[in-house]
Amino acid sequence: MADFVLKGHICYSESKNELITRENAYVVCVGGKSKGVFTELPQQYAVLPLKDYSDCLIVPGMIDLHIHAPQYAFRGMCMDLELMDWLNCYTFPEEAKYMALEYAERAYAIFVNALKASATTRAVVFATRHRPATELLMKLMEESGLASYVGKVNMDREAAEVLVEESAAVSASETVQWIEAVKEKYTNTKPILTPRFIPCCSDTLMEHLRQIQMAYGLPVQSHLSESPGEIDFVHFLRPDNAFYGEAYNDYDLFGKNEDNQTDVKTVMAHCVWSTDEEIDLMRKNGVFVAHCPASNMNLSSGIAPIRKYLDLGMNIGLGTDVAGGHSDSIFRAITDAIQVSKMYWRYVDQTMKPITFPEAFYMATLGGGAFFGAVGSFAEGYAFDAVVLDDTALVHPQELSVSERLERAVYLGLDTHGIRAKYVNGEKIIF
Repeated sequence: MADFVLKGHICYSESKNELITRENAYVVCVGGKSKGVFTELPQQYAVLPLKDYSDCLIVPGMIDLHIHAPQYAFRGMCMDLELMDWLNCYTFPEEAKYMALEYAERAYAIFVNALKASATTRAVVFATRHRPATELLMKLMEESGLASYVGKVNMDREAAEVLVEESAAVSASETVQWIEAVKEKYTNTKPILTPRFIPCCSDTLMEHLRQIQMAYGLPVQSHLSESPGEIDFVHFLRPDNAFYGEAYNDYDLFGKNEDNQTDVKTVMAHCVWSTDEEIDLMRKNGVFVAHCPASNMNLSSGIAPIRKYLDLGMNIGLGTDVAGGHSDSIFRAITDAIQVSKMYWRYVDQTMKPITFPEAFYMATLGGGAFFGAVGSFAEGYAFDAVVLDDTALVHPQELSVSERLERAVYLGLDTHGIRAKYVNGEKIIF
């Protein structure tokens, strides 16, 4: 692992409200970690190789807290239904194809190559319920140089027969075999426990997953309070629960294990319709919210109250939720998050001010990065994940500040054509 210095216009978050920009500055990488940002390069680092990116913008790598790898093949299509019908008509039939490893290899290669070429450096990924295909996806992700959590999906009810697992016991057995096969196999690619969502997971399966989580200490990802129809179905299936999140919490898969008082690192996608009680429990347990604005619009799910979550100090990041979301661009997710928050303020609750660009950038980097640890910033000790953006093609008749150039680069989608270099843990993966 090389030690080096990058020079350019450096932009990063130190908090949800503070976007730091340093013009013609230096950021130092030693042992895959940032040693900090400097306006003058300290003498102790002067001997390190220096890459001068001149007038480029250097930002932390983007974090995608929620994306479905098998759905990438039909992104940008099938956007005419709400969530539950969309799953049954389009998503489940597509995911069933991953039973065939040959198809999975073709489709997952396209997904991984696209993610590698994007501004995303780390992702939390849903696969399918198929163990061989999930192991293949993890292999491809590791080879890409990206960092990720990848989950074999669990689902033993409420799906097409070709996709639902034979029983809760079979689902659990397949999950254990998968974990044993991959748990120490890769450096950057780790397993994450993945109950699809409560409608697809029986009580028996959830208890199995609870035991598996306790045995292996895995993090957890799932969906929560995405649409009114989904929530109604959960209430039908679990009538004794006061709110949706309680159905996960009953099995210690919601940020905490109350029995042994351990943290269970958990990310829940959407949280559009969370009740005050659900929000209080998420905040108390440290559950991460993966805000997926494009998906929430495309599937008519609603607008998540992100201002409330930010003001409460909750853990929050952004997700593309491909293929509910039609783009794998976190830059697009940043702008969507800002725009939908304006709609929430205007039409839902005028006490909830729209989120700002610095806040959305924070969610895309430091906020979501916290799920991976010290990730998403150039502060000392953080993993050295970086994206170098060349915005010279975005000509302008006057000189702009670095912060203005960054905002413009995000809104104008520079991640699709302006990436000069990309680093993960100090390793260069795009040249």
